[in-house]
Amino acid sequence: MRWNIVSDRPIYLQLVEQLKLAIVSGIYPPGSRMPTVRELAADASVNANTMQRALSELENSALVITQRTSGRCVTEDAAVIAQAKASIAQEVLAEFMSKMSSLGYSAEQTLELVQRTAGSGDQPLLPDNL
Repeated sequence: MRWNIVSDRPIYLQLVEQLKLAIVSGIYPPGSRMPTVRELAADASVNANTMQRALSELENSALVITQRTSGRCVTEDAAVIAQAKASIAQEVLAEFMSKMSSLGYSAEQTLELVQRTAGSGDQPLLPDNL
């Protein structure tokens, strides 16, 4: 897995976000066994305690479950995964709308731009009424 850790936010929160994304995108499919804390920590180049904290957060959100004999596994509960996916999408959308607003686009102009961009790659990127 490719990790992107920056220094402006707590590392464990970034790990939680990136692991959630890996789960909802299918990198770690439902029911699959997660790598060990040490394996994940080494892969991300972070302290094992930091990774343990991130995995504990994922357990608290029910995305990851611990099984005594086989370690941590991704939940098989499709509703939990769908909720996490929707939550991530909502956060991405809120950030996008905020950036578009700071560029001076109204919600209507942003929607028009998204529709035009999604509909055809050769449409102009500026709304007609801007």
